[in-house]
Amino acid sequence: MAARAESTVLAGARVVLPTGVVENGRVRVEGGRITEAGPTASATGAASVEGDAGALDLTGHWVVPGFVDMHNHGGGGASFTSGDADAVLKGVRTHQEHGTTTLVASTVTGEMDFLAQRAGFLSELVEQGDLAGIHFEGPFISPCRKGAHSEALLRDPDPAEVRKLLDAARGTARMVTLATELPGGIDSVRLLAEHGVIAAIGHTDATYDQTVEAIEAGATVATHLFNAMPPLGHRAPGPIAALMEDERITVELINDGTHLHPAALELAFHRAGADRVAFITDAMDAAGFGDGVYQLGPLEVEVKDGVARLAVGGSIAGSTLTLDTAFRRAVTIDRLPVAAIVRAISANPAKLLGVYDRVGSLEPGKDADLVILNADFAVAGVLRRGEWVVKPQLGQGVL
Repeated sequence: MAARAESTVLAGARVVLPTGVVENGRVRVEGGRITEAGPTASATGAASVEGDAGALDLTGHWVVPGFVDMHNHGGGGASFTSGDADAVLKGVRTHQEHGTTTLVASTVTGEMDFLAQRAGFLSELVEQGDLAGIHFEGPFISPCRKGAHSEALLRDPDPAEVRKLLDAARGTARMVTLATELPGGIDSVRLLAEHGVIAAIGHTDATYDQTVEAIEAGATVATHLFNAMPPLGHRAPGPIAALMEDERITVELINDGTHLHPAALELAFHRAGADRVAFITDAMDAAGFGDGVYQLGPLEVEVKDGVARLAVGGSIAGSTLTLDTAFRRAVTIDRLPVAAIVRAISANPAKLLGVYDRVGSLEPGKDADLVILNADFAVAGVLRRGEWVVKPQLGQGVL
């Protein structure tokens, strides 16, 4: 059982608030909620914990909001489409231990009846509060840009079939990835927008103009920008230019060092701006588990040195990324400001998912979802809804 922080003050850390970084900051947690977040009244971190029962001195650390992953297929050796609740929860727990306190379960291309059945199963875990929703990645994607999806199971985005998946998810569907240039693509985007579900452009062979048309119809997300779409060209800019330039689009980025060169990430981050980027993992079963042979839908995947590829063909097959690693890379390799990273890894996806009133930032009244990072940006503690998923072992203060 996780230990609940009934009343705890975290003091002395650099605290990242929506307004920026507060040196020598203070966060008070009571029950499962944040009741205070801001600067301390005293001059030093050590003094700030005096007089507060249950205070924890976090001098030299960072406190940031819990991470929000809107595109994740599994972890801890488990797939989110396994149909096994214990396995799914093991995967969720694995990502929680790496700082992801809000997680959307992503599917992979399969038979329609299978996806509908799994959607019903996952919807129960959403209703229990273990997941934040369901993301359907496939089967409505381009065979030209299928990546690690079974071509035999792909189909055009018929609005009636899209609606079938939404109905099966019982109101828990949060996003559907589509190749919007396919027959039925634009009508499916409109259907999703009407039902308050994110229409994401991805695994697409669309032209620039076709992408603009999809955005006008209501698409708002680029599924793992750059990956599984035509490259940026100077005469045929394709979807990448359209997605980066439109203020209505949030671009997903997989910051694992495999999916994107740092220069490509920098281009997207600075062209779109910190408020239009969502760091995701696109993780599969091996995340937080290790190398080996896995299944991604009906396809066999080999994971070697942390990189997942199809056993046949060698296409990249998701990632083994956890969001704490994405955060650390963003600081140490990409040299991005910490406040901007927090927007991309917490606030922006929370806003897209419609849960920013509860998570995504450190503000009084919100869920006590937060991550403690040490000076090297490694996870030192994780609090979810006031319960310690990873309890800090700092040798100072009282929990």
